[in-house]
Amino acid sequence: MRPLTPSVKIGLLVNPVAGMGGSVGLKGTDGPDMAREAAARGGEKVSPARATYALRDLADRGLNLEIVTCSGEMGASELTDAGLLFRVVHETGQHTSAKDTKAAVQRFLDEGVDIIVFAGGDGTARDIAEVVGRKVPVVGIPAGVKMQSGVFVNEPRDLADLLEAFADEGRTRGAEVMDVDESLFREGKVEARLYAMVEVPDDHAHMQSSKEAYHSGTADEETEEIAHYIAETVVPGTLCILGPGSTTAKVAEVLGKPKTLLGVDVFRDGEPCCQDASEKDLLRVLDGSDLPARIVVTPIGAQGFFFGRGNQQISPKVIRAAGPENVVVIATPTKLRGTPVLRADTGDPELDLRFKGKAKVVTGYKRKRLVTVE
Repeated sequence: MRPLTPSVKIGLLVNPVAGMGGSVGLKGTDGPDMAREAAARGGEKVSPARATYALRDLADRGLNLEIVTCSGEMGASELTDAGLLFRVVHETGQHTSAKDTKAAVQRFLDEGVDIIVFAGGDGTARDIAEVVGRKVPVVGIPAGVKMQSGVFVNEPRDLADLLEAFADEGRTRGAEVMDVDESLFREGKVEARLYAMVEVPDDHAHMQSSKEAYHSGTADEETEEIAHYIAETVVPGTLCILGPGSTTAKVAEVLGKPKTLLGVDVFRDGEPCCQDASEKDLLRVLDGSDLPARIVVTPIGAQGFFFGRGNQQISPKVIRAAGPENVVVIATPTKLRGTPVLRADTGDPELDLRFKGKAKVVTGYKRKRLVTVE
């Protein structure tokens, strides 16, 4: 029989509305108004399911855990579904808010937890950091739209490995809590800044890095090269879905067409036919087209995610409709130097496996590089 690891006391918190805005193109759900707007547009809750998936794997490990949490969808429901024992220390109402998050974190601290685990995005991480500071380590199950902070595991299934290692070793390090102004984000302007430093488990194998930006003349030239190649070889004669980012935006610029910098746009034979598309928009356009489909995405610098971070509109349903083999990943050599591996976190583990191994990444005009996808 496997010996028990040292006992670890966990405070678990789930932001049930985190990520709802992703598939409907809202680029975040910070604040009650945006959560209601996401629901009105047909956005579905993704955070509870991702938390449950991570917790079920944790339950299978038989670790020596004591878990305190919140009532309802802020933790109790997910732990029940995963088959884990827990104790509720914070009661919530029907509609939860940042106030609940902060109150729950304070209760966790009062309970003397060893680590706080949450499911959400950068906004949730900010709320937690405001209360916890660097008193105890924090780790996030990625479930939001914006996840630029260095507090998240790479994928939900990494949580069990991380907590097992943390129980044995307990090493921590500092990590950045980053966030962007959502109102500007929806206007296509990125203004990210450092909000706080928190402690996280010192486990680079299972935790993502904070987002890095690349701003050099060389990188600009590389982006231009990639854009011309995609505009000439991938876009013509196809239904081309361009993901968010400055590299994909350069493709549209080369075509002389408008592009939503932080949204997902569709080009039919080089002409824009659907801008700032939601998941439903993408499925509708794909269903009504007789052209072959291509999905062009670029990874987030340092983190390496080309699906599952800021482009949740390109959902598993969309990827399967277009065909996983028709995904084109583009990245400058400058970005790849700081991004040793790529990752896909679509929310569908079976689909994620399709991308693992080696991927041909377009790095220039008629130039590709084999990059590991973990």
